[in-house]
Amino acid sequence: MAKLTFKPGNDEIVINSSGELPAVGSHAPDFSLVNGRLEEVSLATYAGKRKILNIVPSLDTPVCAASARAFNEKSDRCENTVLLMVSADLPFAQGRFCESEGLKEVFPVSTFRSSFADDYGVRLLDSMLAGLTARAVVIIDERDRVVYTELVTEITHEPDYDAALDALKDL
Repeated sequence: MAKLTFKPGNDEIVINSSGELPAVGSHAPDFSLVNGRLEEVSLATYAGKRKILNIVPSLDTPVCAASARAFNEKSDRCENTVLLMVSADLPFAQGRFCESEGLKEVFPVSTFRSSFADDYGVRLLDSMLAGLTARAVVIIDERDRVVYTELVTEITHEPDYDAALDALKDL
């Protein structure tokens, strides 16, 4: 279980997550997430590709939206890589967001009907954010090995995009 903070204004709220991110070097836990066509996708769907999992609480917040835009902009440098934007938002809302933002490199997938948040240790357990996912980045190589993780411990902060993308350069 990880401890995160959420600082809306002057108040600080401590939030617990359901576990820890998968360890670097470990085999990535398989997942079943829902795409915009309400189809389930898994690691096998993206076999042979590198995967960036940009995990966010909800695309309907400024920091999550900024994260989606930043990875969309930067991901064009990544060969043989799929960028999955993982959130608890319903697939319909994710699709509208990506369309309105003109995000072409992002594949939004929902934790709707999924144990992903627990399997990856990112489900928020308490506070008004309970049930959403923590902000995190997990990079998985072509053989489904975890090569990079970042749990953003302050929910209102963005991830370290450069560190995440640098991890891909080393593959």
